Amino acid sequence: MATPNLRRALGLCAALTVCALLLVPGATPGLSGEGRLTLAVFTAATCAWIGTSIDDTYIALGAGLALTVTGVISSETLFSTLGDETVWLLICSFVLAAAVARTGLAGRAAAFLVTGARTVRQLTHLTTAALLVTAFAVPATSGRAALALPVFLALAHALAERRRLVVMLALLFPTVILLSAVATLIGAGAHLITVKVLWEQAGERIGFVEWLLLGLPLAVVTSHLAAEAVLLTTTRRADRKGRVRITAERLQEQSDTPVTGPLTTAEARCVLLLGTVVLLWCSEPVHRVSPAVVALIGAVVAASPALGTVRMKDGLRTVPWPLLLFMAATMAMGAALASSGAAKWLVGGVPGGSSVPAWAFLAAVVAVSTAAHLVLQSRSARSSVLIPLVVAAAVGAGVNPVAAALASTAAAGFCHTLPASAKPVALYADLPESVPTYTPRDLLRLSAVLAPLTAGVVLLFALTLWPLLGVPVHLETQP
Repeated sequence: MATPNLRRALGLCAALTVCALLLVPGATPGLSGEGRLTLAVFTAATCAWIGTSIDDTYIALGAGLALTVTGVISSETLFSTLGDETVWLLICSFVLAAAVARTGLAGRAAAFLVTGARTVRQLTHLTTAALLVTAFAVPATSGRAALALPVFLALAHALAERRRLVVMLALLFPTVILLSAVATLIGAGAHLITVKVLWEQAGERIGFVEWLLLGLPLAVVTSHLAAEAVLLTTTRRADRKGRVRITAERLQEQSDTPVTGPLTTAEARCVLLLGTVVLLWCSEPVHRVSPAVVALIGAVVAASPALGTVRMKDGLRTVPWPLLLFMAATMAMGAALASSGAAKWLVGGVPGGSSVPAWAFLAAVVAVSTAAHLVLQSRSARSSVLIPLVVAAAVGAGVNPVAAALASTAAAGFCHTLPASAKPVALYADLPESVPTYTPRDLLRLSAVLAPLTAGVVLLFALTLWPLLGVPVHLETQP
């Protein structure tokens, strides 16, 4: 059997061979020189993401630099992506999230919900609801997983005598965090990449409210279905019997901040600020203020000496700068794919018009996006590779590119097969020895149920509910 190093070497050799063939004039009829260069860089970057342990951001920056040096894109195009408002939206959202984390509001909100649970099923779904709400307060799934970890450890302490329930909760937390991210535009960096590609390639702009309208119902349904799947695949009937009693006192033992009682002044200010920011995001069509500007105002207030709960420099330390650089570089790659004609050429073989039913095209997109985490572990990298191709293929097939891109991005939220498939899954798989957690076998058992379930729900939404909300399936039916 080939060693991992040998497989990587073979993969890189194959990538270099493909890139060399792409650069040969005449080997790619109908593709311009810039298109060949773009496709070669794109292929090399994708193979490096898949087959090497080199940092994803380093690879993306190298690809962006190669496209700039060769003249496929200008330096202004490369650097302007860092100033894109979606990047600023994410930066300011992380500062706001730091203010929320500093006050301990997450623990208080969790205690308010889970202490009302009297059965195992109630505990499961109340925990799911609490995790779903965090999508509005904390950007990126890894940040939410880290914020929720102390809450899980407190629950594990309170349920120490019921081991299988602790294992179930350990699997429930990352599962819901990953699937509920689709609720909001700031739920994952992949969402911002999708929005940028749709604007660059299809001229379609999706704002915070539009994403919320389409993504929140999907997040609610998939999260609670996943909660049932986790409950049924990790516990036995005997584990689910009996009442559950989690008191605020038991949770307080594991928390450094109050989980009950009146809100502190800092907590009250933070609740008011966060509620105002979310309200302004949701009312964007009324006041026409960009979500990025709203987030910037919120971040300035959250870090102000008089009203804030976190210092600006402390809030900025929580920003995942490698992710932002990765997003900026991959946005530039997407722009190059579109402007050079490489994306259109790459999907030129997709049958157009009515030769392929729209439902079949969307089903293929959802299936590929669901399985893509087995090859590309970074969700942002998956969107960077898939979305430009999906948008170009959708236009050629007569399918609404917005529906196809959203379906692909939502389906990519499933990444539960292996502990290394996503950072939240890895985080909750590596807990202190005193805390029981899931095994790779538990993940595989859940994935066998959850993969077809989530893919089916995404496809159902794309074909039935989203058209009612203004995202038709067919390109020609758009107003």
